[in-house]
Amino acid sequence: MPARTNQPAAQRRKLLLAVYRTSWLAFVALLLVSVVFDPFHWAWVFPPAALAIAVMTVLNRSAGSAHSAARPDAVEVAAPVTGRWLALNSPADKVPSHGTHAYGQTYAIDIVAEGPDPATEAADPTTEARPTTRPEFTWFWPLLRRNSAFPAFGAPLLAVADATVVAVQDRQRDHHSRTSLPMLVYLMLIEAFFRDVFGPSRIIGNRVVLDLGDGTYALYAHVQRGSISVREGERVHAGQEIARCGNSGNSTEPHVHFQLMDDPDPDIARGVPFRWRGIGIPANNESFTAGPGTDDASTDAAAPADGGEWTFTVTD
Repeated sequence: MPARTNQPAAQRRKLLLAVYRTSWLAFVALLLVSVVFDPFHWAWVFPPAALAIAVMTVLNRSAGSAHSAARPDAVEVAAPVTGRWLALNSPADKVPSHGTHAYGQTYAIDIVAEGPDPATEAADPTTEARPTTRPEFTWFWPLLRRNSAFPAFGAPLLAVADATVVAVQDRQRDHHSRTSLPMLVYLMLIEAFFRDVFGPSRIIGNRVVLDLGDGTYALYAHVQRGSISVREGERVHAGQEIARCGNSGNSTEPHVHFQLMDDPDPDIARGVPFRWRGIGIPANNESFTAGPGTDDASTDAAAPADGGEWTFTVTD
């Protein structure tokens, strides 16, 4: 069972994050003022940026130390999808899987659909309407694609356990993909910066958070706007559809970002390891099929990047 969030430490983290975001906003404001009114004297512009970088360095080191000191056991849950998917940014390869402990992402995973699987998605009326192949990344053209070009968009998201819905956000639009080199550079250097400054909501996009009990929470990020079918306080059962895969927030293409954490607030949450029942943890660029029968699937031994005993089943 994950350790309960340390409230004094959480309050300090909240305060430092407020300083971090305010400092970056001050830097942007001073930069604009300097460009317009005093383009030759920029020295006074950079102290807020230096402060923001220092604060984030402290936060990252603190989160890393906490992770090293007390790594919780992996929690087994059902897979949040059905069909054939490909794993990216997997904790089976490295921890933290997304290069940061921020927003409780230490053990998060991204998965993209490789195409609807009629054997596991027969009950889903949108299966036939979704594309059968995932568009490839391009160096230049097309710059972006509509979400309807991706088989993940609109795929059902399922509750991974019997749980209580504790947070729902469904207001952000599903933007076009960032699957060309120019748009990826724009996302990483400009869009992601401003999303981060305005807090986890803009990074995570539309989301559902489930309370699984014992201090463990499941986060589904980048959910399709208008697709969430549950409300806060509602009880859900394992396998129940709760939303659909989208492309909101800090996302290059429609995909599922899934993670477990020890607090419903991503700003103060720490990541919790997980494994999907009958599947385990697929490694980067490994395909897997989720759906009926995976509970009885055979597994091959594999280990996460920082030790432990996880298993995964993959298909090439």
